[in-house]
Amino acid sequence: MSDLRSAATFLPGLNQADSFAGFSRRECVAVQRIEPVPCHSRFPGYHLGPRRGVQVMNPKLKAVTIVSAAGREYNPLEVRRTILNPSGDSSVPDFRRLRGNMPFASMKDWYARGVRRLNRRELFRNGGFWSLGGLFGGTGSRAVAASSAGAIPTYESLGVRPLINPVGVMTIIGGSLMLPEVKLAMEEASRHFVHLDELAEGVGKRLAELTGAEWGIVTSGCAAAMTHATSACIAGADPEKLQRLPDLTGMKNEVIVPTYCRNVYDHAVRMLGVKMVEAENLEQYQAAFNPRTAMVYLFNPTRGEFGLEAIAGAARQRGVPVLVDAAAQGLTIPNVYLQAGATLVAYSGGKRLRGPQCTGLLLGQKDLVRAAWLNSAPHHSFGRPMKVGKEEMMGMLAAVEAWVKRDADAERRQWQSCCEYIAAQVSKAPGVKAEIPNTLGDPYLRIAWDAAQLGITAAQLEKALFEGNPRLARRTEIPWGPRRPANRAELGTAQSISINAFGLSAGEEKIVAERIYSLLSKPPRIDRRPAAEGPTANVAGQWTAHLEFICGSSDHSFEFEQEGNNLRGTHRGQFLSGDLGGYVDGNRIVFRTSHKYEGFYLNYEFSGQVEGNTMRGTVDDMSTITTGEYGEARWTARRHAYTEPRGDYLSPPGKRSRG
Repeated sequence: MSDLRSAATFLPGLNQADSFAGFSRRECVAVQRIEPVPCHSRFPGYHLGPRRGVQVMNPKLKAVTIVSAAGREYNPLEVRRTILNPSGDSSVPDFRRLRGNMPFASMKDWYARGVRRLNRRELFRNGGFWSLGGLFGGTGSRAVAASSAGAIPTYESLGVRPLINPVGVMTIIGGSLMLPEVKLAMEEASRHFVHLDELAEGVGKRLAELTGAEWGIVTSGCAAAMTHATSACIAGADPEKLQRLPDLTGMKNEVIVPTYCRNVYDHAVRMLGVKMVEAENLEQYQAAFNPRTAMVYLFNPTRGEFGLEAIAGAARQRGVPVLVDAAAQGLTIPNVYLQAGATLVAYSGGKRLRGPQCTGLLLGQKDLVRAAWLNSAPHHSFGRPMKVGKEEMMGMLAAVEAWVKRDADAERRQWQSCCEYIAAQVSKAPGVKAEIPNTLGDPYLRIAWDAAQLGITAAQLEKALFEGNPRLARRTEIPWGPRRPANRAELGTAQSISINAFGLSAGEEKIVAERIYSLLSKPPRIDRRPAAEGPTANVAGQWTAHLEFICGSSDHSFEFEQEGNNLRGTHRGQFLSGDLGGYVDGNRIVFRTSHKYEGFYLNYEFSGQVEGNTMRGTVDDMSTITTGEYGEARWTARRHAYTEPRGDYLSPPGKRSRG
């Protein structure tokens, strides 16, 4: 007899004094004790809901830990899983049944039916449910899941504070929260070995059935889907070509892209070594095709004369595939891009679809999608580093299964309701206006105020929300294009922030509203640098600079033109250059620069102190569209010292030069 004598579940409403899994406590074997323990601080009580997954429920409800007679604690999730699915429930997608349709209206219903289905004889069958082997599906040390307090790492145990997300889907904060179905499918997949090529065939067939595409594969993110698609368009399934990538000698090596589709994410295409051939109009596009053209790449393609239909039609006439990057979009069934003529379309799995964050989808023409799989892991190819595991494949499939049944209109109404609640609350603060713009996309909220009146800028508000408690994510993405110059008068400008409710769990809109209202109604005291005393430093001229990164260094140069406090000029890096703008305040200098490369801008923000003919400080931001993505750096600069040239001076006409 095992020493495990008690168990309980997370099922809401379960009275510890009543029953467990359909049995009274008297019928259960010698219960030692059932101890309530606190849940996650953000979710004092929760249930598995059909819409958002984890939802706040009864604050008094506590989770329980399973304590054995010997004092050991066991993982409640493992117990719950065994109760629900002791022999493999087909309602959870698994390796043997890729039909994937959840036959129940909600996860709660699925859970309840799983509990009711067991009878007492089944509970003790095969050596007894309470034996450790039966409980955890294995024997020996592998059978026991560590679950005592502190054994499983948490964000808090690492000193990392979780976030409430009012800014939408962004990879830097984790994309979106996985659906309950996704987590259950991944857990089930983790219990077995499987041949990945066989799994890819099964998943591909099921994705085709669900989406209407010819075929589909799961990748390690949308960027990986783009890379594998590019590889397939270049090398197909030819193992000789496949092994040579990214050496494109003798192979197709050009990708045509409309100029309006260039973006920072097309690095996933460029990494194959291809040349990106830009076209500004349909005439240039048609002239760009040649025997070296491997693919056409599109990002958020437009309609009209130079839209998807025209682009795809011209490519189809020449036998060139068209790839659409639809990373952050939701699936459309039937797929609007494939219907309009695209050959392939790539999606992020961990954003709108709420699958595993590290997954993506590639859908489209069957032979190319299957070739993309051969160009990815586990095969020895260029794409092998972009590995996707069996758990992610099954989790992503579960997300697509759920997508076809999700009520998009109900979700939109819920997000609209959240925005309306926040707008009503924050508008109570004097000088604050909140509006929900009319849009065909997801509803969002814009909150605006006069920084000079309230004494707080948008950046300062977001910083306070990010550093406070509860902690709110801030929008770290900046508009594409060159960063505007640093401006000493930024505090006097109109300020605004945007709220997107997609990432909010039930009840979190109240937390967001309260935090923003409290900061705008009574702005915190923010220590501002006093106006500098004494003359403004003169930095006009050429400067040689040296940047020290987290790893490595580089020599740059600055050319400043100064008018009073304001600066304009040029910043040259080792390979790129661009205009700069900023100001000098006493001996303090602040300036921003933007360097254009391919389809994006590399932005820098410098601050420091001027000390005669030298300067030093920090590069506070180095990024493309995500603030701070390349860390910080330290910089020093020395003013260029001009010397007299050798030889005769050039003299005005009619005058002798000095000899």
